[in-house]
Amino acid sequence: MTSRATQHVETVVIGGGQAGLAMGYYLAQHDHSFVILDAGSRVGDAWRTRWDSLRLFIPAGLSNLPGMQFPAANAYFPTKDEMADYLASYVDRFDLPVQLDTRVESLTQNGDRYVLDAGTKRITAGHVVVATGPYHHPHVPAFAPQLAPSITQLHSSEYQNPDQLPSGDVLVVGAGNSGAEIAIELAADRRVWLSGPDTGHLPKWDADDLPRWLFWFDGRIFQWLFSDLLTVDTWIGRKLKKRGQEGGDPLIRLTPEDLQQVGVKRVPRVKEVVNGTPRLEDGRLLDVDAVIWATGFRPDFSWIAVPGLSRDDDGSPIHDRGVVEDEPGLYFLGLPYQRSLVSATLVGVGADARYIDARIQTRTDAGETE
Repeated sequence: MTSRATQHVETVVIGGGQAGLAMGYYLAQHDHSFVILDAGSRVGDAWRTRWDSLRLFIPAGLSNLPGMQFPAANAYFPTKDEMADYLASYVDRFDLPVQLDTRVESLTQNGDRYVLDAGTKRITAGHVVVATGPYHHPHVPAFAPQLAPSITQLHSSEYQNPDQLPSGDVLVVGAGNSGAEIAIELAADRRVWLSGPDTGHLPKWDADDLPRWLFWFDGRIFQWLFSDLLTVDTWIGRKLKKRGQEGGDPLIRLTPEDLQQVGVKRVPRVKEVVNGTPRLEDGRLLDVDAVIWATGFRPDFSWIAVPGLSRDDDGSPIHDRGVVEDEPGLYFLGLPYQRSLVSATLVGVGADARYIDARIQTRTDAGETE
């Protein structure tokens, strides 16, 4: 049986990505103890491990966490490593108490305190903010193992660069932002098919002609539009949420014309595998040498065992703007559509963190927790 040293803090934040760090920024403004736990060995590792050529889908002028501008020109699209370095600098600037190499294995309750077990550590707290996001387990279709052994398969989370793949034709399954970006990169020297429905696209943002209104008052107009106006509390926000959940989010920074120009061929969904070969909904069989599954992730909150937490069919927590009403002191941050269309992004996570911080301080001031 593992012997665990126990410590108590008033608030624990689980996850040291942009959501957890934004939460830490607000918590640090109060005279209350808190800690941010992260499983990575370095701040920003979740960004560093993504594919080599990845750049943010939104420009630097809109990629700011609370209290600190991204150190680049407004219209510049940062690389994934530059974003990772920004997060590390953010921790240093605000002296946030991040504990690395700390994976939370379970969250339970003991009386009015939450209990977190992480290896040899046991931490108790009156408030817990789960800021791990929803992207936990790579998802591939159930028929993926039926592909011929000669076909190289990678999930988009494993993809780093074209050198991982054999020469030859590639099928990218999933036509969202990740799938489209990877397809364009691969199309430089091979034939590429992109499978999935057209999810639409936002107006293309070129660095030289981004509209000025995006950056008025440090982007506050843009952030107000997407963080405060297009929320799940409004009719249009709920409509856009439903469309995004059913058909995928629209392309950002890319358009269907960009795919066409580099020779990416759009094809319908992959329906099944026949004799080791992917078969499309229109009946075509695609003889390819590699498949990239840009088919997203599935959440996993099974490690949370507290009685007041209800869940959706896929296991995601049921909450109101990140607050679990039937489990006082338990919060979630960085979930898609948590309050707005950009809640899971750098654009929206600050507003959600500020709201949760206010709820935590209300409970603390009322003496509802130690």
